Amino acid sequence: MTGTILQPVRTGQGSQATRESRTAGECEIVTRDEAAGERGSAREEASRPDIDVTVIVPVYNCRPYLDRCLTSLLVQRVSREIVVVDDGSTDGSAELLDLYASYHRGVIRVVHLEHSGGAGRPRNVGLSHARGAYVFFCDADDYLGPEALERMLAMAERNGSDMVLGKIVGHDRRAPVSMFRESAERIALGDSSVYNSLSCFKLFRREMLERHAIRFDETLLVGEDVFFTTHAYCHAGVISVVADYDCYHLVARSDGSSIMQRPGSRDPVSWLRMMKGPIELMVRHVRPGALRDHLLRRHFRMDALSNLGRPFLEAEEGQRKEIAAEVADMCERWLTDGVRDRLSPIDRSRLAALRDIDRLVRLAHIESAVVRRELTGLHWEQEGGLVVSGRVALSALEQKERPELVAGGLALVLRLRDGGAKRPVELVLPVTGDHEGFTGVVDVAGLSSGVWDVYLNVECEGVTRLARLGADRDGRIVQPVPRVIGGVVALPYFTRPHGNLSLDVGGHVVTVPGNARLIRARWALGHRLVLDGEVSVGAASPGTRTVRHLVWRERWSGRERREPVEVEAGGAFAARQALGRLGPGTWDAYLELDLGGPPARFRIEAEAEAIAPPRTWWRGLVRRSVKPYATAGKGRLSTVVRTFTPRSFVRRVFR
Repeated sequence: MTGTILQPVRTGQGSQATRESRTAGECEIVTRDEAAGERGSAREEASRPDIDVTVIVPVYNCRPYLDRCLTSLLVQRVSREIVVVDDGSTDGSAELLDLYASYHRGVIRVVHLEHSGGAGRPRNVGLSHARGAYVFFCDADDYLGPEALERMLAMAERNGSDMVLGKIVGHDRRAPVSMFRESAERIALGDSSVYNSLSCFKLFRREMLERHAIRFDETLLVGEDVFFTTHAYCHAGVISVVADYDCYHLVARSDGSSIMQRPGSRDPVSWLRMMKGPIELMVRHVRPGALRDHLLRRHFRMDALSNLGRPFLEAEEGQRKEIAAEVADMCERWLTDGVRDRLSPIDRSRLAALRDIDRLVRLAHIESAVVRRELTGLHWEQEGGLVVSGRVALSALEQKERPELVAGGLALVLRLRDGGAKRPVELVLPVTGDHEGFTGVVDVAGLSSGVWDVYLNVECEGVTRLARLGADRDGRIVQPVPRVIGGVVALPYFTRPHGNLSLDVGGHVVTVPGNARLIRARWALGHRLVLDGEVSVGAASPGTRTVRHLVWRERWSGRERREPVEVEAGGAFAARQALGRLGPGTWDAYLELDLGGPPARFRIEAEAEAIAPPRTWWRGLVRRSVKPYATAGKGRLSTVVRTFTPRSFVRRVFR
């Protein structure tokens, strides 16, 4: 789909100087104080069914970023209009926008305002000019992926979505993650983490926004989009997520000039007072119960109690009392048993300590402390357990009242790696010793197939900290060899690039080291090639039930043929292949093992002396020749099969 050609916006009776400087007859421009007058005419043509998406871009002194932003919008393959609202820029942004409008008539419209200081008014003005079925907000220093609107619009049209969240990625800025683990055609507000994202960088159905008068709070410099998006969530019947494509690119300005990058933009006390507005709005729309508790949990966890962490340590004593008082007020108004049950142990500890500033400071130190852990030992024990040893210490932030923190309860935690799981599968393993030296044993036989990441759980004064183990380790530690336990291969390894300890049970991400070696090949009755050999995995022999097939794979076509294998204790194997069943081609020999995960294949290594000689025989008028051989270089078993028929003879004669 291509951009729809729009009718020019009529300009009002603004100053002569403004009209001359903007050349409004050529560009689709509304002069600075004429926006209010234009709203009426904009409403008259409020709906254009041929426009799928209106993209609204508020601009204030963003000239270095405008080219990238507007280009990313112009390449979107949907029917769209781009409404750019200049909030009184003084850096040449306004002139550049007018130039873009003159080159992209009918697609880019520019509205000029007197400077308001925030993004709320420009976005509301942009909404008043929007004519698309959907609206998307894009800040001028950010940009979209080339297929962003196309993918989000397709999702919305398939499901009748009122809101579509497209994956956001940050460039030197933090971006939300929890709601983008997987795409969702329809996702329930109460059973997901979509409400964690309250930015306005989403696709909204415009009819929903108009019907419920959803607008930005123009009195706020920070948090205006929280009001808007919270209100939209309250009325969205269908919410969808596009998580398999980087839709929105969130960019930090190199000069730190954006509102959110300015010092004090997230002053804890001001933020807590501001957040009471969106919470009040939400509770007016959502009845008491599980859904409201789920949404309130987000506000307590991310907006209220998070300010009792590092921001609390960085605040002065008087401000700390104000922060605690504001959080206490929020608790008195909205904290229910359902919300409390959904909070983490450290957040519940904070709630119990709201009147004890010293305790809150200590809890903040514990939560923000660096968990210094070192892996000091890693080896297999004879019974098949993986022995993990280490030491740990908690190092508080450098502050004048820096306390001494002593790690208490310790445990190893194994977490099954599964990006799609809402709640990861975890196993908690006890350890012996203390923070100066602990040891735990991983019973590999009790682990299900998959990749298990190893963590250290540290408790200090009732607060638990979870940290990956292995990146810092004794230089003498070597990666243990794989071991087959109960027919399943276990491969301890250190991740890249971070070097953390993980355990691959079944060979899912780590290549299983193994060796299949041909001892002798001989011909038997029926033109069968008999192979005798031995197989090993790591430094040990696999179980008799782990070897599944002898696999012959044709090198060029990929065709395969499987034959049964007899295996004895100690890794000896024998296989018989009726080579007359193989078609013409070059066939490579593999031994396939079932080690608890994906099938593991080992090329059969062979020396030339162990290879059976070529053989030729006739079956009717067809002559078949089979030549087993060891490949050059690595010496691996392969076989060349050729057939010669009367037709082949005739073709050769008349070439």
